[in-house]
Amino acid sequence: MKQAMIFPGQGSQKVGMGKDLANSYPAAKQVFEAVDDALDMRLSSIIWDGNLEELTLTENAQPALMASSMAVLAALETEGIEIDFFDFVAGHSLGEYSALCAAKSISIEDTARLLRRRGMAMQSCIDSKDGAMAAILGLSSTVIEEILREQPKIGICQIANDNDPNQVVISGHRSAVDRVIEASKKRGAKRALLLNVSAPFHCQIMAPAAEVMREALSDIRILRPHVPVVMNTRANSVVDPEQIRSLLVEQIVEMVRWRETVGYIFGRGPATFYEIGAGKVLSGLVKRIVPDARIFNTSSAQDILSTIESLNNDTIRK
Repeated sequence: MKQAMIFPGQGSQKVGMGKDLANSYPAAKQVFEAVDDALDMRLSSIIWDGNLEELTLTENAQPALMASSMAVLAALETEGIEIDFFDFVAGHSLGEYSALCAAKSISIEDTARLLRRRGMAMQSCIDSKDGAMAAILGLSSTVIEEILREQPKIGICQIANDNDPNQVVISGHRSAVDRVIEASKKRGAKRALLLNVSAPFHCQIMAPAAEVMREALSDIRILRPHVPVVMNTRANSVVDPEQIRSLLVEQIVEMVRWRETVGYIFGRGPATFYEIGAGKVLSGLVKRIVPDARIFNTSSAQDILSTIESLNNDTIRK
């Protein structure tokens, strides 16, 4: 039985995430302290006691979600579970940084600084009223690609996330996104709705942010990960540090191939997926991609023991 750790992206954040872990595990508390120190701010206060609006700001949400995921991992390590027990790690969008940090490819301090810079750069690319993202439900990415090809070349619109067989997210200029929404409804989409986001992520509008991250990543030490990382834009495993560096830049403007990522992992043998950190978004996507997959959510101190029991059972089956 293969074992994969998966890490959530933006949208899974909630006020209070990770607080019980910090209270129960000194190592988890140290994760939040390390992120606070790296950013020279009390991000932990925003996470635990702030308001959701402040936490949802892209520059806060991205390092906050990573910190919460790494706190879970620190608690698991306290209980004797090491990253080397896993066959793969992967993360959705910013979760890819969490995956690399978990695999000991990038330090937690560098990961926190990169994500805050990433969030600020992405936010600054376009005014929210000029950009948009929309979820299209009930049509495959193949059909959405056909619709995109049929549209007049006025403004940017492209697939941002291929999330599961029936959920695709598009991103771009608001007028272009609106046109694709209407075209998708005519092609039989069950739903097509705008998302409440601050910027149109994973499209060419984000090109200036990609250049910011190219510069930021050029100075970062990236090590060979302890376990293979299944990267967003390739949907296959990567261990070469320089390829990782390049793909993190590419990810800013290209599609998150989550459906294919999960398929790649499960294609290497029956797998258990452990969603590490806030929310259950990825677990729902995995279940729709591979109905036979086993899935565990680990976001709180209460989840730790059941996760350890499953991991130990899977290790025995190996």
